[in-house]
Amino acid sequence: MAGAWLAEKMGGKGSIVELKGTPGAAPAIDREKGFRETIAKYPNMKIIKSQTGDFTRSKGKEVMEAFLKAEGKNINAVYAHNDDMALGAIQAIEEAGMKPGRDIILVSIDGVKDAFVAMTQGKLNCSVECNPLLGPAAFDAVEKVLAGEILPKKIIVKDQLFDQSVANRVIHTRQY
Repeated sequence: MAGAWLAEKMGGKGSIVELKGTPGAAPAIDREKGFRETIAKYPNMKIIKSQTGDFTRSKGKEVMEAFLKAEGKNINAVYAHNDDMALGAIQAIEEAGMKPGRDIILVSIDGVKDAFVAMTQGKLNCSVECNPLLGPAAFDAVEKVLAGEILPKKIIVKDQLFDQSVANRVIHTRQY
């Protein structure tokens, strides 16, 4: 979802830096794979730098500072494997005298409330929610089994994409 959104936003071209999650972590592996497979359909979109930010705000800021020193104005977009790293990148971009969300497009994953705050401020462009609220779906499944219903082998909790255009309208609904 993040790759498709970014490809549309950038018209299928641009230079991207990637803030990856903790090496070896399943979410980092899957988020890298999915994003790269999607943007591979756009030959004019390139990841020019990629490095772990360990899923933390402070490391995301540190890595983004290094990316800016190395690539500067060549960076059109940031893809962060989670919102915390994107929020750190926003700090680095601002400290470099640039406008996050305008000078550099930012897309991340998780859909946490702080990401929505950043979107309402125009600093983060998009966040793909990886919904952690699995409890209600699990209890619904238990109730159905106890009532004798047969459930599918796999139940998928729906993830959603949110961009700046909806952030103000839905920020009050964020539960995490």
